[in-house]
Amino acid sequence: MLNQVRYFQAVVRLGSFTRAAEECNISQSAISQQVKALEQELGVVLLERAGRSFSLTPAGELFYNKSLVLVADCDRLVRDTVRAARKEQAELRVGYLTNYAGTAMQAAVSRFSEKHPDVRVLLMGGSHEDLYEALQGEKIDLAMSDQRRAFSDNYVNLSLARIDVCAEIAARNPISGLSRVTAEELKNTPCILIASKKQQKTEQAYFSEIIGIRSDFLFAGSPDEARLMAVQNNGFLLTDSSAERVGNTTVRVPLVNRGNPITVHYCAFWKKDNSGYYVEEFAEILHEVFSASDIERP
Repeated sequence: MLNQVRYFQAVVRLGSFTRAAEECNISQSAISQQVKALEQELGVVLLERAGRSFSLTPAGELFYNKSLVLVADCDRLVRDTVRAARKEQAELRVGYLTNYAGTAMQAAVSRFSEKHPDVRVLLMGGSHEDLYEALQGEKIDLAMSDQRRAFSDNYVNLSLARIDVCAEIAARNPISGLSRVTAEELKNTPCILIASKKQQKTEQAYFSEIIGIRSDFLFAGSPDEARLMAVQNNGFLLTDSSAERVGNTTVRVPLVNRGNPITVHYCAFWKKDNSGYYVEEFAEILHEVFSASDIERP
């Protein structure tokens, strides 16, 4: 019966017996017979047929929606049972920069998991230094971070993108009305950084000495906490132009230096002696996601 349910789902999802048959690698007559057999088993009509077209009956719509959950649970049960029997499970440990606000990492994880459902992706957020230490200590297999050091020969260093930096500030703050802003113009407004207590001094030094921020610094433990601080007009949050917008309580103003955009260089890093198939596969997917975005690439 499970295969019949899968055939029925394919017909509904694709809106065609012909396309469903092609996807399922069986004949059109066979998939039609399987759907009819499912209806006979249930004792209800799932599809109202009218020539070459069809529509879902109320019972068919209910069965389709509920069956999606049922089949997904069944597939997971089978995978978990096999893993338990083998007493093993493939894992990929990925680190990501906590203050990265774009959607590329989520998209890459989604694509990778769809392609490799049997591989468990373990995610770790942290600052640049947290991720660097985790890579050195082999606590993660790959890190998506910003470049702050010269590339090392001990690592694969994959450039992903250069993205413009913005100052995200409360909409009611007068600075939000500017088309662009400099660090000098922000010097009297605190800069909100996302960092653990251990990394606060390191992050402050980087953003003041390298990025050129002249403001006092406030610290948040998470992106949500940092954005709430910005919404309350406690300071401005450094984010990038590719980040997904959240409501209209804050405004992003491009940050410039001498008229030129300030950018952050995002890269993927992993040890050359840990360059396994899944690591390279994930890095390739991450690169594709960044490449498909409307952002400047190195």
